[in-house]
Amino acid sequence: MDQAQTTAPQKRTFRGSRDALIQKAIDEPELSLRVLVTLNVFRLLICVALFGLFVVKTDPRFFGHANPTLYVATVAGYLVFTIMSGVALRQRWVPLTALAVLQVVVDISAIVSLMHASSGISSGIGGLLIIFVGASTLILPTRYTAFLAAFATFAILGQQLLAQIFSSNAATNYPAAGILSGIIFAIALAAQPLARRIQASEALARQFGVDLKNLSELNQYIVQHLRESIVVVDVKDDVRLINSSAIRLLGSSSTRAGTPLAVAFGPLAAHIRQWRNDMSMSSHPEFTLTPEGDNTRVTAHLAPLGKDGERSGPIMIFLEDVSLMHARVQQSKLASLGRLSASIAHEIRNPVGAMSHAAQLLGESPALTKDDVRLTQIIQTHSTRVSHIIDNVLQLSRRESSRPELLSLRGWLEDFVGEFVRTLELQEGEISVGGVAPDLEVRMDRSHLQQVLWNLCDNAVKYASESGGIMVEIQAGRMQGRGRPFIDVMDGGRGIDNATADKIFEPFFTARSGGTGLGLYISRELCELNRATLVYLDRPGGGSIFRIVFSDPDRWDSRGQQ
Repeated sequence: MDQAQTTAPQKRTFRGSRDALIQKAIDEPELSLRVLVTLNVFRLLICVALFGLFVVKTDPRFFGHANPTLYVATVAGYLVFTIMSGVALRQRWVPLTALAVLQVVVDISAIVSLMHASSGISSGIGGLLIIFVGASTLILPTRYTAFLAAFATFAILGQQLLAQIFSSNAATNYPAAGILSGIIFAIALAAQPLARRIQASEALARQFGVDLKNLSELNQYIVQHLRESIVVVDVKDDVRLINSSAIRLLGSSSTRAGTPLAVAFGPLAAHIRQWRNDMSMSSHPEFTLTPEGDNTRVTAHLAPLGKDGERSGPIMIFLEDVSLMHARVQQSKLASLGRLSASIAHEIRNPVGAMSHAAQLLGESPALTKDDVRLTQIIQTHSTRVSHIIDNVLQLSRRESSRPELLSLRGWLEDFVGEFVRTLELQEGEISVGGVAPDLEVRMDRSHLQQVLWNLCDNAVKYASESGGIMVEIQAGRMQGRGRPFIDVMDGGRGIDNATADKIFEPFFTARSGGTGLGLYISRELCELNRATLVYLDRPGGGSIFRIVFSDPDRWDSRGQQ
């Protein structure tokens, strides 16, 4: 009993939703419009066929022989009405339900008139009523179809009665007329469940279409906003799907669906072709590409979408920036190394200071020989160097927060160069500033920028002097495309080979004796603390370029945050 009581509301709920879908399908013009247009085309063909049969006179006993004038007039009027119905459907002059009822009423009247002008029920023309009345059940409610079936029945029987009254020679066949009327009624009533199923299926299909469209748009949104870089190619290696992350990684902003992968990015297309042909290759080839001028290691993970993983079908490609992952690992290693170095530096700072002080006191003793004085000087020199290294390491471990401020770069660089030249006692022209727009501004901690640029200029002077002359240039401007401001420190030295260029920003690495190997590392750390980047570039014609790329100052708010 309880189960029956709980099941009944569920059935009523389902039936209610199904009736709502059916009513929605009836109210929607798409199904009704398609049915009415199809019937109108069929009606047009019927008019042409009936008129052609009358003209050819293949069998004059049936088509129009009883009353040719009525026959021709009915066909002509029927054709005109068909054309007008087509225009009304196209222009939406009349509501579809009213137009459907009007069309079926005209169909019944025209078909019965053609029957009367021919051989009556024996002409077979009345069979067309089954099609028109039956089709109306697909788009009209039950009360309308019952009325139309009754109207068709009375029209058929009325034609038989008129033929018997006004024409003694007319052949009447009431049993056949009754059978045809019964068939029309049966079709009208039996087609109602079928019509409701069709209407419900139409509504469900439309609803599923909306759901699928929404799901497709949701999937597209999710794929486009994934952090992972995804590319899908078809059997012809044309791009079918690519998200924004992959576009940025490949550096091909013009790539869209349908673009050949060879056009979007040739190296990746070449690797996929090789992978398709060489079954011994792994599905995770690794290669190096250069998007937007920066060397980036990218790993491509290929996932075949075909049956049983066949390589000739579509492929989903997951791109991974290996250089970014390696940078994170390296950053973690350096953080651990920094903490360890800071701990060691803190422990040895006092002993080194004591040794340096003892060497200084020992050097002031009058009893020392010349060789002893030289030894004490060596102790003091290397104690000072170790103390300097300890200060740098402790500075890294403290990692003070930056206090960024907006700097007018042209005036700030001129003041910096003046101070640098006076401190190092350089000659005029050995360091110069050029190409700085008066309105160029950057946002960075003033002391951090002073320390970074001083270190870069000091290295540039030392390396330039090794080549026989000092010529250091400082230039500034904005990057093409993104518009971020930058400063270039360029020297005319021997440059840095590729093997060494990958290591110069690592801590404690130095290619010159007497250096601590921490200057460039500290400079890059200070830049990153201010959301800037320090990179090395080869200078055309020889020499080195160290470039500081600042974040866009327009994207910082009043509190110095992005």
